[in-house]
Amino acid sequence: MSKTNFYDVTSPTEFQELLSADLNRVSVINFWAPWAEPCKQMNEVVKELSKKYQQTLFLQVEAEEQADIAESFDIEAVPTFIILRGHLLLDRVAGADAAALTKSVEKHTAGPSYNPQSRTDKAPAPAPTTVPSSLQDGDSKQPESEAQLNERLRGLMNQSKVVVFIKGSPQEPRCGFSRKIVGLLKDKGVEYKHFDILTDESVRQGLKKLNDWPTFPQLIINGELVGGLDIVQEMAENGELEQALA
Repeated sequence: MSKTNFYDVTSPTEFQELLSADLNRVSVINFWAPWAEPCKQMNEVVKELSKKYQQTLFLQVEAEEQADIAESFDIEAVPTFIILRGHLLLDRVAGADAAALTKSVEKHTAGPSYNPQSRTDKAPAPAPTTVPSSLQDGDSKQPESEAQLNERLRGLMNQSKVVVFIKGSPQEPRCGFSRKIVGLLKDKGVEYKHFDILTDESVRQGLKKLNDWPTFPQLIINGELVGGLDIVQEMAENGELEQALA
């Protein structure tokens, strides 16, 4: 069988092995989902790029099936493309932007000169203790202190017996993980309120720190974090979710 530079990743182990095989090689990781229409077009773009740049590694990662990999790169929506050299992050392209992806691949495969944005094995930066006023409702407001932010977060978490923090809305979820948890709650007939974390960066980062939980969605019952999608799915299967809601 001829050697290939295009792989459909089936496990985190395979993913790490492929990346580690040549730490000087540029890799393009395509995070996609079968339900997202823009991914279909971009999957074809990636295939064509893999034929043109045969020294570059192209990895297809289905975000929902490989949640651990997706979460390690803080994937918020699909399609999202990560450009690496070994384990060094070179670039990130969000959305179905074929021109931007092509330009990035061309740039980083042109030669060995590069300026990595960051290392991918570092933990996420902690949430800021203050939030710039530009992120608030008006520029005239004073920056929100950590104590004020936490008070606001607890208010959001206690606005209803069940609150889910998601990307998007129940009607238009912005990522597969949010879509799945909304569908699960609907199937269980759970009444809840939601908050779109994409509308407020201070809430998004603050919840990660307050709840010591780095990803979304986050399900809150009686003001306390229950967990993310995997935990909620497990609780729904073994009956613990119904007990928590009683």
